[in-house]
Amino acid sequence: MGYTKKTLQELDLIDNFLSNAVASNQEVREPFYRQLLSVLLGKKIGKIRVQAQQIIPGGRPELRGIRMDVEITEYDEGTVTHVYDLEPHLKDGLDLPRHNRYYQAKIDGRYVKRGMKDFSVIPSLYVITITDYDIFGMDYMMYTVRNHCEEIPHLEYNDGLKFIYFYTKGTKGGSQQIKNMLTYFQNSDTANAVDEATRVLDSYVRQVKSLPEVEAGYMTFGDWIDSIKEDLKEDLRKELAEEMMAQATEEVTAQVTEEVTAQVTKEVTSQVTAEVTERNIKTVIEMLQEDHITKANAVSRIQAKFPEYADRVEELIEKYWQED
Repeated sequence: MGYTKKTLQELDLIDNFLSNAVASNQEVREPFYRQLLSVLLGKKIGKIRVQAQQIIPGGRPELRGIRMDVEITEYDEGTVTHVYDLEPHLKDGLDLPRHNRYYQAKIDGRYVKRGMKDFSVIPSLYVITITDYDIFGMDYMMYTVRNHCEEIPHLEYNDGLKFIYFYTKGTKGGSQQIKNMLTYFQNSDTANAVDEATRVLDSYVRQVKSLPEVEAGYMTFGDWIDSIKEDLKEDLRKELAEEMMAQATEEVTAQVTEEVTAQVTKEVTSQVTAEVTERNIKTVIEMLQEDHITKANAVSRIQAKFPEYADRVEELIEKYWQED
């Protein structure tokens, strides 16, 4: 999901920055996500650990890894019993069922060690997607998907896997408590904290939004990057336009037609976009190094900011990272 043009106070939990800010705050993240999951899943949640922007690399350099927005692991006497992958999505167009199938495979793979014989110890997995658009078009606030036997629908098939898609504007299914939670997740304003659970979450959200480091982080990865991006785009557009227009003029040896101008503009825009993005990433890498951020943390942060370049982030970090 991309960066939005909201102020920090206007951000909602469905916006990646805010959900990750909550997940990164040691004081509030565990009670916050325990409360959220207990309402959405309708069950008691025990001892948990919360991690934001969890990266699972591909098995080989040419294979794609995944970035889990928020990973919650539930424990019982030190053993992981449940894994919850929480993914807010504002951007339509993904094939989410197949996208989530790949995520499930990568997540499960971490718990299968070489030589494992007792597969019953693999923790149960919930892949939870929250969207503000209806992926299935049936107006349900939640769609729970499980593997089953087609020939005998009532046959118990307990593989410990569930895919749950929450639609924040849905009106069918679920419960009033889930509806309240989804409304607050979509529009995280105190006015939408209408029951005990959403009021608890709202107190945590207001606490996180008031933190100076969160405001600084949002400015750093939002307004600051957008401002330098626009400046760079304008400068590069002028430079490339002049160069390419001169070349085009020499080739046609006559007045540049509207068709040529349009083609030049298209080529300039394409080159500007690629070059500006790489320059932006280079600048962010330098800034993160100044803040003593680790390489691994830098990868996850930059992939979150530039999702369309997620596959190239590690390559660019190796290119621009200044070793001591």
